Parts: sequence; C-alpha cells; structure tokens
Amino acid sequence: VAGDLLICSVPPYYREVYEAIRCRTDERVQVEVFQRLLQRTDLNKAVVDQISEHVDCADGSLSKLSLYKALALIALAQQGKQPSPKLLENCIQELPKPQLGEPKDLCSLRMQPAQEDALTVSQTLDKLLAKDTVQVELIPEKKGLFLKHVEYQVTSQHFKISVYRRYSDFDVFHELLLQRFAYRMVPALPPKRMLKGVLTSVSEREFIEGRRRALCRFINLVARHPFFSADELVKTFLTFNGSDVQTKMRDAHKKMGDEFMTNRLATQAKEYLPTDIQVQFSTSRELIRNIHNSFHKLRDRAEKMAERSKENAADLLMFGRELSTLGSDTLPIPSLASSQGAWGTLRQSLKGLSVEFAVLSDKAAQQGRREEDDVVEKLNLFLDLLQSYRDLCERHEKGVLHEHQRALQKYSMMKRQMMSATVQPKEPASVEQLESRIVQQENAIQTMELRNYFSLFCLHQETQLIFAYLPITSHILGAFVKSQVQGHKEVRLLL
Repeated sequence: VAGDLLICSVPPYYREVYEAIRCRTDERVQVEVFQRLLQRTDLNKAVVDQISEHVDCADGSLSKLSLYKALALIALAQQGKQPSPKLLENCIQELPKPQLGEPKDLCSLRMQPAQEDALTVSQTLDKLLAKDTVQVELIPEKKGLFLKHVEYQVTSQHFKISVYRRYSDFDVFHELLLQRFAYRMVPALPPKRMLKGVLTSVSEREFIEGRRRALCRFINLVARHPFFSADELVKTFLTFNGSDVQTKMRDAHKKMGDEFMTNRLATQAKEYLPTDIQVQFSTSRELIRNIHNSFHKLRDRAEKMAERSKENAADLLMFGRELSTLGSDTLPIPSLASSQGAWGTLRQSLKGLSVEFAVLSDKAAQQGRREEDDVVEKLNLFLDLLQSYRDLCERHEKGVLHEHQRALQKYSMMKRQMMSATVQPKEPASVEQLESRIVQQENAIQTMELRNYFSLFCLHQETQLIFAYLPITSHILGAFVKSQVQGHKEVRLLL
C-alpha cells in the first residue's frame, strides 16, 4: 500500500493538513491529534474504528505516509465506501480529497504538552545542588617575576579534577559566558582590586579572601545552572589543564556562537510562550525584586551579628589574658598589706579563671565562623543569584527589546523615503538601493523579533530557576537558628 501511495499523486490538501497538525519537534503526528481529526469527519464510530485499525500508529504517532493513507481512507469512507487498504489500489491517478475543512482551522488540534514541557524547567533545589560543588582555594604564594598575581586552585567535584586559574581567566570566562548566554542569568564577578579613593577599613588580606569567596559563589552558580553545566565553555574552564586556557575558551566560543544560534527551539520560541507572558514577567520581576531587597537587609544584619561574635571572641580572649597576667604576677606582697594570704589565693583563682575565658573565646569564635559560613555566605550566594536575575531583566529591556524598537523606527523611516521616491522620481539605481536596504531591514527585524521571543522564553525559564532556589532560604534561616541555640547551650554548659 505504501508503494501505491507513492505512485499516486498526492493532492496539495494532504500536505497542508499534515503541516497544520504535525508535531513541531519530530515531524510526526501524535495519535491523539489524529483521533481528534477523525472526530471532525462525522463518520460513525464503527467506520472510524476501521480506519484506525488500518493505520500504523507506532510509538503513539503517525508518519507522514501513514497520515496520507488515513486521509485517503477518510475520503473513501465519506464517499460511502467501506474503508479498506485494497480500495487504495484502485486510486491510480490521484488520491481522493477528504472533507475536513480549511487546513488553517486544523492547527487547533495539534497537541500542546510538548510545547509546555519545552518551556518548563523541571528542577528542584536538591537536583541543582547535586550537579556540582566547586572549591576555589587561594594558592599561598603570588606568581610572576615583576607583576605579582594571585592564583586559585579550582576543584570540580563533578569532573573530579583540579585546575589553576588567575582572576583574568575568570574575567575572560565571564565575558564569553555573557556572549554565549546573553538571555540567561550570568552572575557578576567581584572587582579585581579595591576601588581607589574609597575610604575602607578592609585590609588587602581581607579583600583577597572576600574576592575568593565571591569567585567560589560565582563558579558554583554557573556549574549548577541546568543550561550552563553541560556547555563546552564551562567544561573547558573547569577541566582544561593547558598553558593558555583563555585562548582555548575563545576558540570554543567561536565554534559554538551564542545560544540563539545553537538552541533548536530558538526560532519557535513564540509558539511555546503563554499569551500572558508579559503580565507573568512583570509580576515575577516585582516579586523577586521585593525578595532581593528583604534578603539584602537580612544579610547585612547577619553579617553584623557574625562580626560581633568574632569581636566578642577577641574581647573574651583579651579579658582572659589580662586575668592570666594578673594571676601570674610574681612580685612579692608587701608586709604592710593587711591580708597577704588573701591576695595570694585570689591571684591563683584569677589565673585559673583565665582558662575559662579562653574556652569562652573559642566558643564565640566558632559561632562567628558558623554564622559566616552557614548563614552569611549562603545568603550572599542567594543574593548573587537574585542580582543576576535583575541584571538579566535589564539586559532584556535595554538590549534586544530596545534594538528591536530602534530597528522598527529605522524601517518606518525607510518606508517614508520610498514613498517620497515614488512621488518625486529619482534615479533607478538609488531606488533599487533603497529597496535593497528595506529588504535587509525587514530581515533584520524578523531576526530581532525571533530573538526577542527567545529572550522572553529564556526569562520564563530563568524565573522558574529562581523559585527552584527559594527553598535554600529555609535552610539558611534554619542554620542561623541552630547556630544561635548551639552557642547559648555551650555557654550554659560552661557556666
């Protein structure tokens, strides 16, 4: 029968029906769509069942040829004939045309779940955290003969390898990541050095440690991102052990281009977007802005509390040292003192008490470290993510959306020039040149429109990632409460 179909002439209507109802991802027709098509034929159930029996629906879908066979059987049944593959053998010239209405009206039969799945990012916090954990450690000695620079050991748990990177390597990686994934959340890098002319009490050692922590947060957010983690650029940064990682990364980026050029859904993004995407975007953006502002204040308070714990540890230690100094004084007690024995006993007690204050100092220092590592640092990670979302929203509005609007204005100006040229005749060459420019601008606008929809598509997915990360806040706050309880409990046990 397949051979007979190929011999017969296929009416254009068959191709139009196929294009209207086929799946956009694998070019087959889902069986559920075909069943809906059968319901439009007004044939009785027995005839519909017969047609279904004669059509190959392997793996829950029909090939183009199977659909053509089904359309021919539908047409024969609508003519009052018993649908059978044998009847198709008599269709020597052209296959009969079924009565199904206008092909454009059949588009509504197409299944949508595949589109929704393409837009949905099925991620949980546990899945994201399990993708990778990257350690960034400072190499003690500075490299370089004259211009010294700091080097970091970067260790990926996923790739099970350690590589050595300079800040400039991170900088180039960040630049290429922004070019490759312009429509995704790319976290910001910390500054290379302390800003000159700004009053600060931060020492160079503290600044370098703060930058190390920020680089560690940056690379972990990148390595755990579902659309970055498997990318060749990220893999190169985390695994390449050669002498020039920057050249290697630039070469990898040249081969790939940006995500719009490599994502198979990029040009179809409009089809996957909900009709109220702009409303959803505005609502999500406002909510995430509020969350960011609140957690920024919480981080500042937690930072001050961790700092106070460390200051308290230092004060307790100094207090204990003074008691030890006082208790260790070996100067003889003058005979004029009324109670020589009492001071000697008290002096021994003070020396013993200094040990208790040293223990209290150690406990306070431990609490400060817990608050800094388990609370402040994780709050900073969450804030880095939220800030990258806000940066992405700004890139969307100031980048592709703004360029699209400017392109439309330029196109409108060209059309006015063309109208003027028809009223006031000009040289044919200049008119042809203007027409060519208008065609080029139309193509540019079409590409920008596709990029704009893809940008919205990515924004919708990135918003889902933010909400997937939200449970981390309960982990952080739980760690904060636990640290406070543990700190008070340890002090009570000492007393």
